[in-house]
Formats: sequence, structure tokens, C-alpha cells
Amino acid sequence: MGVCELCGRNHVETTVHHLLPKEMGGNYGPTADLCIPCHKQIHALYTNDEIAARLSTLPELREDENLARFIKWIRKQPPGKIMRIRKSNERGRKKG
Repeated sequence: MGVCELCGRNHVETTVHHLLPKEMGGNYGPTADLCIPCHKQIHALYTNDEIAARLSTLPELREDENLARFIKWIRKQPPGKIMRIRKSNERGRKKG
């Protein structure tokens, strides 16, 4: 159990998020320990191309309008709560 570097919640299970996606050369670059909901939300909202182009630092992630709303909400949730994360409709349309 740890602290999410994005939302700041304590006592949460964390995963390693490559700030620059691995497929874009981020294997050995900076990483952040994120709670599972924050990590899933980033990848549900944005493609790896979008993450690499404009969301490759913690401040950029925190300042993103969509993620800021999610972070504000998730901070109020208990650490053990499991929630369902769905891909955004906009992201689905961009691929198709």
C-alpha cells in the first residue's frame, strides 16, 4: 500500500505509470506510482500518442481539465473502493 502521486490518496494499491509511454521510448524514463483508478482513468481518456504529446508529467496530468475533475472526485473516495472506469466516448470515436 502506498500513496498515489496523482490524487494524493494514502493507503492505496499503486501501479507504475510510465510518464512517457513505453511504446514511445519511455521504458527507462520517469515513472509515477498511481492508484489503480487514476492509472486506468488516464488510459481510458487518452491514447498513448496524446499522453506522449501533452500529458507526460504529473503537473500536466493534474492540470488537464478532464483529469482534474476525476481527481477532485476520487480524493473523496475511500482507499479500498473499487470503481468501474469506462473509456471516454471521444477516445472511442478517434480510433474509429
